[in-house]
Order: sequence, then C-alpha cells, then structure tokens
Amino acid sequence: MKIIDLSPPLYDGMPVYPGDPEVEIKQVHTLEKEGWRLRTLSMPGHIGAHVDAFSHMDPQGKTLSQMPLERFFGQAQVVKSGEKYPQNIGLVFATGGELDMDQLNPIQNAKAPFVVVGNGSKNSSSLSVELERQLLKSGIVTFTDLINLGKLPSDKSFMFNGLPQKY
Repeated sequence: MKIIDLSPPLYDGMPVYPGDPEVEIKQVHTLEKEGWRLRTLSMPGHIGAHVDAFSHMDPQGKTLSQMPLERFFGQAQVVKSGEKYPQNIGLVFATGGELDMDQLNPIQNAKAPFVVVGNGSKNSSSLSVELERQLLKSGIVTFTDLINLGKLPSDKSFMFNGLPQKY
C-alpha cells in the first residue's frame, strides 16, 4: 500500500489568513539542558492542511468533537470541475483554481461525504467562501489547504484519511 502525505509542514511564522493569529513554534526544552526536547505550538485552527467542522460557518453546526470519526475518511476519487462526479465517495479537486457556487448542486447530487481541495496555489484548487459555507451547511465535510494532490491516482478511487485533532 502506498501512502501519500497531503499535509504541508508547519513552521514558525508561516503565512496565515489575514487577521488570524501568527504561527509560533518555540523550543522550550533541549536534550542538553533538560534531557528531552519539547516545543510549544501556538496557531489558529485553520492553518496548513485542515478539516472544517460544520460549526466553522454555521452556528447550528457540529464541532469536530461532536462529529463521528467515520466522517473523516473513506473512498475518494480525483475529479475535475465540470465532469460527471462519481456517487457516494469523496471528491478530490487536485487542480482547477477556485471552485464556486456552480459546483454546489453537482457535488450535492453526487452525495459526496467530503470534498478535498488544495491550497489555492498555482496548479491547485480551492473553495470560494460561499461554496464552502454551503457545503458545510449541507453536511459535506471540507478538507482544505492540502498539498501533493497531483501524486494521487487519477484513474481510480483510493482510501482517503483525514482524521482531525479534536478541540
């Protein structure tokens, strides 16, 4: 089984969404002084690759801690905007720029349990704010800011795992 890591590295001072707190990673213990290494990590919940809880954009939505783990993994397939989507599996948009509200009905009609997009960089995909809001309101989990999506198989489905940190 081949495993492809889709998460970008976290680092001190990495870019954040405008207005969000900065990422801070600090070394607080060292092997030389304390006999072990320990770092602290301070960051917003929406940094790097992340999954959005339904509560992210819906006051009535569930938090990550309230959602069952089964919502964060399953069969998925790389798709392109505008093509017919497979039914009842996660949809991975590896390329294609920003997806907008034109994609809401096709994604809902495919009964996708989750949608995966990149970080919006060149040759990547992203969700418009309104599309993400509507997907979450309709019970479709969104995974955003992932990398290496181009390394995923494009001709068959695969198992996707995006288990969250519960907080």
